[in-house]
Amino acid sequence: MKPYCQWSKEELLKLKEELDARYQEAKAKGLHLDMSRGKPSAEQLDLSMGMMDVLHSGVDLKDSEGVDCRNYGVLDGVKEAKQLLGEMSEVSPDNMIIYGNSSLNVMYDTVARAMTHGIMGHTPWCRLDKVKFLCPVPGYDRHFAITEYFGIEMIPVPMTPQGPDMDMVEELVSSDPAVKGIWCVPKYSNPQGITYSDETVHRFARLKPAAEDFRIFWDNAYSVHHLYDDDQDFLLEILDECEKAGNPDLVYKFCSTSKISFPGSGVACIATSFNNLKDIKKQLTIQTIGHDKVNQLRHVRFFKNIDGIHAHMRKHAAIMRPKFEAVLDTLEQGLGGLGIGSWIRPKGGYFISFDSLEGCAKAIVAKCREAGVILTGAGATYPYGKDPRDSNIRLAPSFPTREELQMAADLFVLCVKLVSVEKLLEEK
Repeated sequence: MKPYCQWSKEELLKLKEELDARYQEAKAKGLHLDMSRGKPSAEQLDLSMGMMDVLHSGVDLKDSEGVDCRNYGVLDGVKEAKQLLGEMSEVSPDNMIIYGNSSLNVMYDTVARAMTHGIMGHTPWCRLDKVKFLCPVPGYDRHFAITEYFGIEMIPVPMTPQGPDMDMVEELVSSDPAVKGIWCVPKYSNPQGITYSDETVHRFARLKPAAEDFRIFWDNAYSVHHLYDDDQDFLLEILDECEKAGNPDLVYKFCSTSKISFPGSGVACIATSFNNLKDIKKQLTIQTIGHDKVNQLRHVRFFKNIDGIHAHMRKHAAIMRPKFEAVLDTLEQGLGGLGIGSWIRPKGGYFISFDSLEGCAKAIVAKCREAGVILTGAGATYPYGKDPRDSNIRLAPSFPTREELQMAADLFVLCVKLVSVEKLLEEK
């Protein structure tokens, strides 16, 4: 089929009439589906139910060093939990602190600490006239929400197939001391599913910031979230590369088990240099006496080691892969060759990124909502919720059942066609 832009006005009007009729039929089905967040499905959560059985009233709740995990203490996490998350993060256990369930919470705390007390003796950001953050786009809306909440100016940086536009990153970081950080989801990025190339990681490690307290916020949320056993992306380890480049303090690396075990009760961590860890612990000793060591022990005894995590994630992939392929196949069959949308086929992560014709994303999301399918708000993948092209839409296939997902994907394709035809008719 030829691209819609080559259709005559008469052909488009006839097509719009057909699409309008199909849309009314879809609305009559009374769908109530929510694809707005990347939530694991109940089937995925069931995979971790055995974790509820590894600890009970009759077991020893001491860690490998004899620490009673029921009691106070061990600020940076029990030894075997640091070993497990260290293996998952590809860093030494000595370079990390284990927190509670949410890496987002750790990122918020990290920004808040920089605002109120500064980083490693530097001026607290709240006392500066201007603080800026670089934001690869499209990106993770909750990252942007943190910096917006603290009044930090956000500067969009376009994503490429290799990661953020590093020419732009290097220029802004090296020339402007007000630039204090950059948000990164370096593996299977949210929402595009892009993994940063080796060259991109090398260039990050070799940055020469104008601000000595500049930090890379490296949110490696999807480090083990592959969809395929035999076709996986590889990401260079950033702390090691920074060390080699003589920039050991440049990065904060975050990860968690939120989409591995239970999102509401996982284990999160930060990995960084010894200097940064020392700086963080000054605040942490005031904030807490220690995080949930019983939950840390529960995770260790369930997964045991990195091989246990990989085996567990293959079960997740078996559930996720058909859902991703169903949506991607529906996009290809319904929109391929029409010139009204583009998308990336990710090898892992939790999202599919769709780009519509310019000026159509909000209308597509609104039409889907009107017919009973809730998507992430158009613009959410950009700072301040403002997509300058109004084209990017994040699709989250994980939570619905396969049947629900197929209905949602079919409706999405229908809405893309209808809004695109209306847009093209306006331009005729």
